Amino acid sequence: MASFKLGFFLLACVFAFLFLSTPTQCKDEVDSVYKGINSFRQTKNLSPLNRVPKAYCLADEIAEEMEDIPCEQVSQYYPGGSMQIPKLQKHIDKCDINITTTSDGVILPVCVAKLEPTVVLSNYTHSDVYAKYLNNSKYTGAGLGSEDDWMVLVLTTNTPTGTFAADASTLHAGVEFLLLALLVLLINYLY
Repeated sequence: MASFKLGFFLLACVFAFLFLSTPTQCKDEVDSVYKGINSFRQTKNLSPLNRVPKAYCLADEIAEEMEDIPCEQVSQYYPGGSMQIPKLQKHIDKCDINITTTSDGVILPVCVAKLEPTVVLSNYTHSDVYAKYLNNSKYTGAGLGSEDDWMVLVLTTNTPTGTFAADASTLHAGVEFLLLALLVLLINYLY
């Protein structure tokens, strides 16, 4: 019986670890472009962009949605372009971003055959459309996602309307639930 309680307790600890940890990006292209963007910003005497989990979520969702769109249409999705990001509200909801309090931030999609990191990075740093955002010190965070030939960069700010942070009440309720669950497990384990 004690080994069952220990196993149950360990399972709860693993669940808590997975629940509280942020997902890591495994794709080499994404990491390479992220590092390249930060190197570019450092040459402009700008602070590096921090990784923002919700921005990564949004970038991944948008990239997945755009994977079947031909690269020739990329300019239509530039900021201020003629096309809206497909199903943007669905992706915002899935990533738990409160759109009513998030007005700062920008979505920058590029389409490059086989997502060659140096070409993708060149698109972001040498294109007038994108470089103006990367050269702007108001952007302090980023998320990148990729699918097939598409890479999406989401930039965030450190202002209350641009952090993509969780609603404080939602975060507080989640932590309370987790602590209560761990307390119940600990009490059951000790008795």
